Amino acid sequence: MKYIITLACCVLTVCSTAQEVEFSISINTPRLQNTNASYFSSLEGQLREFLNNRRWTNDTYDDHEKIQCNLNLTISEELSATTFRADLDIQSSRPVYGTNYETTLINHRDQEVVFTYEDARPLIYSENAYNDNLSSILAFYVYYILGMDYDSFSLYGGDPHFGKAQEIINTLPPEVAADAGWKTTANGKNRYFMIENILNPRAREFRKATYNYHRQGMDIMAGDSDQAKEVLVSALKDVEAVNNDSPNSMIIQMFANAKAQEVAEIFTVAVREQKNEVYRIMTRIDPANRNKYIPIRR
Repeated sequence: MKYIITLACCVLTVCSTAQEVEFSISINTPRLQNTNASYFSSLEGQLREFLNNRRWTNDTYDDHEKIQCNLNLTISEELSATTFRADLDIQSSRPVYGTNYETTLINHRDQEVVFTYEDARPLIYSENAYNDNLSSILAFYVYYILGMDYDSFSLYGGDPHFGKAQEIINTLPPEVAADAGWKTTANGKNRYFMIENILNPRAREFRKATYNYHRQGMDIMAGDSDQAKEVLVSALKDVEAVNNDSPNSMIIQMFANAKAQEVAEIFTVAVREQKNEVYRIMTRIDPANRNKYIPIRR
């Protein structure tokens, strides 16, 4: 990927293992019929306050260390005056050492978001206690983002944060835990399986691959692109091995969603052996998006 190699250096504290979150937030209401638009302006402000002004860890961070995130909430149905069904699109990224390029860690759409919000009421999150579904969903994603970010800087460094995400699920009352977004029988495609997959002992190699891909691969791309690509290919092989053990698991799908474009761009310029291997791996773990990887073969 030419622009990774040539971009100017940015400031990055290498010894830091993660940053606090900084969300860009938008709410879309394409099917809004009854609720006043100002209601969602209020909700947007509460989302920003909840996500960006809360201290989520005990670590200290500088502004430039914050994890850059995007959250897009699209209201799909008004179930009542204060209850809504929505799609949640969420992305997070982290800087690549020696460049001003940011690599995507999460690029995920959650289509099972149902929440109740009373106008101007603050969102509250309490550890080990349930307050409301929207707060639980948001806190879950923050801790999942932190877990992925820490994992990308240090081997298995995300354990404490993935543990916090698991605790959120454990505090859900039965009627909420039965919701499609949380329940344990949702065909392996919801928030429950996100955390079940990542904490499953069989996923240790996937998390090792996450660390190697980012810290041992992407972070040396500006200085030694050939070595970096060798590491990336090895990491992708480890992801494939996890997929062979747990086909079509949620973490593999999320990896492909986050990395498809990046992998295709990096290996557009590579030796033929790497091109063939990466194309084979990515079309195997992400067959629905085979066309995304055609540039690798050129």
